Amino acid sequence: MTLPATTARIFTLALLLGLAGCENKKQEPSPASPQTQAQPEQAKPKITKLDDLPRHTYPVQGSVTDLITSTEKFTPFAAQVRADIEKDLASYDIEDKTTLKNLKGLLVTLDLLEGKNAEARALITELRNLEDKPALKLTTGFITEVRLDVQDQTKQTDFTQPAFQQAFQKALTERAGALPWKDVQDVLKQTKASFEIRSRNLLLGAVKSEIEPAVKKTGSLSNDLADSVIGIRSGLEISIPLKAPIVAALGAVIQSHNVAKKDIWKDRAVSLTPDQKGTPVVIGIWDSGVDPKVYPKQLFEDPALAKLAITSGPDIRFPVDLHGIAFDLHSNRVHGELYPLGNDAKRVPELSPQIKGMLDLQASVQSPEATALLAKLNSLSLDQVKPFKEDMGLFGNYIHGTHVAGIASDGNPFARLLIARITFDYHVIPEKPTVEQALKDNVATQTTVDYFKQHNVRVVNMSWGGSLKGVDEALVLNGEGDAEKRKKEAREIFDIGKNGLYASLKSAPDILFITAAGNSNNDVNFDEVVPSSLVLPNLITVGAVDQAGDETSFTSFGSNVIAYADGFEVESFIPGGSHLKLSGTSMASPEVANLAAKLFALDPTLKPSDVIDLIKGGLEQNAQDKRILLLNPKKSVELLNARLAHKN
Repeated sequence: MTLPATTARIFTLALLLGLAGCENKKQEPSPASPQTQAQPEQAKPKITKLDDLPRHTYPVQGSVTDLITSTEKFTPFAAQVRADIEKDLASYDIEDKTTLKNLKGLLVTLDLLEGKNAEARALITELRNLEDKPALKLTTGFITEVRLDVQDQTKQTDFTQPAFQQAFQKALTERAGALPWKDVQDVLKQTKASFEIRSRNLLLGAVKSEIEPAVKKTGSLSNDLADSVIGIRSGLEISIPLKAPIVAALGAVIQSHNVAKKDIWKDRAVSLTPDQKGTPVVIGIWDSGVDPKVYPKQLFEDPALAKLAITSGPDIRFPVDLHGIAFDLHSNRVHGELYPLGNDAKRVPELSPQIKGMLDLQASVQSPEATALLAKLNSLSLDQVKPFKEDMGLFGNYIHGTHVAGIASDGNPFARLLIARITFDYHVIPEKPTVEQALKDNVATQTTVDYFKQHNVRVVNMSWGGSLKGVDEALVLNGEGDAEKRKKEAREIFDIGKNGLYASLKSAPDILFITAAGNSNNDVNFDEVVPSSLVLPNLITVGAVDQAGDETSFTSFGSNVIAYADGFEVESFIPGGSHLKLSGTSMASPEVANLAAKLFALDPTLKPSDVIDLIKGGLEQNAQDKRILLLNPKKSVELLNARLAHKN
């Protein structure tokens, strides 16, 4: 919905399992006009958005697995990729730091695979200088630097030798331990988790299930799939052989620094009580569905439908959803407030511990669930990788909306949750996007917004998004190999969804829409991510910080990301009523929706622009990073109280 349903994505905790990339636009530089020596050099074409970058295609003879594992086949392929990257960097004026980091980061990987260690060191320095996030400026490439230092000291290149691994583990422990723990602890925990779950079968199983089918149809790799192939070879050749000492070294550092950051959010929190003078406020949870049984006292009820109750013995049923509106994957109006699991519902007791295990790994929590998950990952066959990843995606969709609803309504007895369910795809190869489906999605989007207007919704949370890159990726994975055809097709489909969503949100000026920035550490404006890149007077885009108010390594950013809220291990309910801690801008966005709903409850005469002003007025700069403006609910409520006192 809003974008092709197959490419819309919820913004929740990254499971560190994504491998297939997304392709950019193939556009050769315009031929330069004839010049004489007296003429000034022609300015490089400026890249102002991701879609302006060139597209490249690489033919594949045989299987992708052979390309990755065969030095004879990989070497000429890697040389062509390197030539294209170097040409693009020389030919275009690229100001977007994320794009430069991606391109130069790939050159680092190629240098390391080719043994060009001095060149890799120089590029790592360049990458650090491109970083704005303090934690990533400190940690970018540091494991690689330690490995190269040990190689220089020991004169060994065989990473599997016990002597090398012991020396490397010792050096890495010392280097990681010397980093400022307050700044790097989250990155070190996430890095450790990413290495723990890596295995040869996991990497090659993803190739078999995601990349091979596309290449079988097209005979070629897009440039982003080519990037993934290079990353996977690096994983097989470098990362996995060093997995044990890296996990041991980072684990030792984490264990020795068991003091968590100070939590700034408790002192900023505002809770309303039933005895306060407040007005019920309807909050739209536009998401993957909500378990209504978890929030029995905070649910919106459609007054017209309540009269249509059907009594059957002791049970009361309704012909359609009493608490909101729902659409399936193809934007057909359906019944059901919670993401449908179908026959997989019986597997919830199996899947729930798996996602808890993944979350515990990322938090460096030693739990039975984490131990069991690692055992499962290490035992996966190539054919089991795809169903495992799809299980995680399915269960992620299932719990996401309920978790978001709990954050949005916490501490607000006046909250009334209206459930607007989208059905997200969870397959590693999504359905192929089409113009027809995009147009149908737009109808569902407008129908949902009209439903919000009809039922006096004041705040809507949107912890999801999509991008041009996502549409292109879906076309690639479905075998569209013609770069120019794909470029036009992706742009047409994306623009239909983007323009439709913009028009729908604009048609509801009395509703405040709040959206997650995204979890890709990218500029949402440059990458054309929606809704987070849209600019509307009734829309707020939110980034994520941790418990201390420091920017997370994953949060996306951009000129219209106006507020940052807690998006790190935020605890809330999942279907059935148990709790989980999830991370992501998906969790930060409903923190802002929560504050907005409380402001509306305290003063129902407020307009969206008033609430935005109150939220902005309460923002405070992060002490170490002035770019980050932190949410302060207590201060915003104080501003409202002063306003009300002045009015009276």
